[in-house]
Amino acid sequence: MDLIETSRLILRSLTLDDAPMVEEYASDYDVAKTTLNIPHPYPEGGAREFITSILEAERNGKIAIFAITKKEDNSLIGLINITGTNANRRAEIGYWIGKPFWGKGYGTEAARAVIKYGFEELNHNRIYALAFTDNPGSWRIMEKSGMKHEGILRQHVMKDGRPVDLTYYAILLEEYIGEGAAI
Repeated sequence: MDLIETSRLILRSLTLDDAPMVEEYASDYDVAKTTLNIPHPYPEGGAREFITSILEAERNGKIAIFAITKKEDNSLIGLINITGTNANRRAEIGYWIGKPFWGKGYGTEAARAVIKYGFEELNHNRIYALAFTDNPGSWRIMEKSGMKHEGILRQHVMKDGRPVDLTYYAILLEEYIGEGAAI
């Protein structure tokens, strides 16, 4: 797995040693409610199971997942991944940041780094992301990362037993290059 460095962050391989912090942040209802796949309440020991399964998926080439860590002290503050095969040269990014680190630009910094990785290292042509329409923090990260809003997928998924809308954003390789790869 590649190591990605930004001005304030290091994106590194996820390990089982990250389980306690993943579990702590994922257990926060405010984090869980912004994602499709984090259950609430978060099961005790669930982070170890999650990490074990995600590392297996990574070994099989289905996902690249990074622990988002602060450069200054190597503390884990969230996760970000990119998934997609190159058959259609597109990939999806997904992320979450622990609540103590919201509003500090870490999500945008990590998303920009993974978008760069997706275009420059994985040879994708299109990178997209989705968020609940009632999660402006997430779709602002997408906008600040150079993604363009493409629409709303109405009642596209079920969350807590109810249908919810997703907002859809994407960036194309030509847009990334046109921005001078400076997003």
